Amino acid sequence: MRIVVTNCNTTQEMTEEIVRGARAAAGPGTTVTGLTPTWGPESAEGWLDSYLSAAAVLDALRTYEGPSYDAVVMAGFGEHGREGVRELVDVPVVDITEAAAHLACLLGRRYGVVTTLERTCGQIEDSLETAGVGRNCAAVVGTGLSVLDLGDEERTEAVFLTAAERACAAGAEVLVLGCAGMTGLQRALGEKLGIPVVDGVGAAVKLAESLVALGLTTSRTGSYATPLPKRRVWGPPPRG
Repeated sequence: MRIVVTNCNTTQEMTEEIVRGARAAAGPGTTVTGLTPTWGPESAEGWLDSYLSAAAVLDALRTYEGPSYDAVVMAGFGEHGREGVRELVDVPVVDITEAAAHLACLLGRRYGVVTTLERTCGQIEDSLETAGVGRNCAAVVGTGLSVLDLGDEERTEAVFLTAAERACAAGAEVLVLGCAGMTGLQRALGEKLGIPVVDGVGAAVKLAESLVALGLTTSRTGSYATPLPKRRVWGPPPRG
């Protein structure tokens, strides 16, 4: 089984970190390939970045020329594009946001999300509502760290623990890592907090494997029907 994991930004180092987390979660026989958009934001932190990122990820999958794949994991927490990708490709598409939330709902009555900058909290809340898991979310809490600040694991862990206290005070019984760049911290944080901590990348990989193993893929009846045939211009038209 081959899974393509799409980074939502152009930072190759982050793609490599996400792929490491995805491979750690993948079962025997699953190959994970990372895909980095060739254009778009270096980090997705807000509405503008998110919409730009969605188009760039769609374009990266549209022009993909690597080995065939059995599923796509979209590694952008709260970012746009998952519905469009489900129309575009003929394999299961699992977004880390809803994957993490669905698993969190199996572990406790209410969950909390700890993410990066506060400005992204509303966007994540909207994404959870669209996925149908918003009502179980006790809080989405920002750490004040930017996506590109997450490379300092000691600092990230410290601010996550502080933010986690706020989420737990709001009623969270399970916590979700609210950024793909936090992948790998779940075990240490879970032990310190004494509650389950769900990593979206790992959750999405395991759900993607399950869908493929069960022979299930996106329904083509209704919302995710194959796009209508028409002329579409990707990027600026050629000059001359």
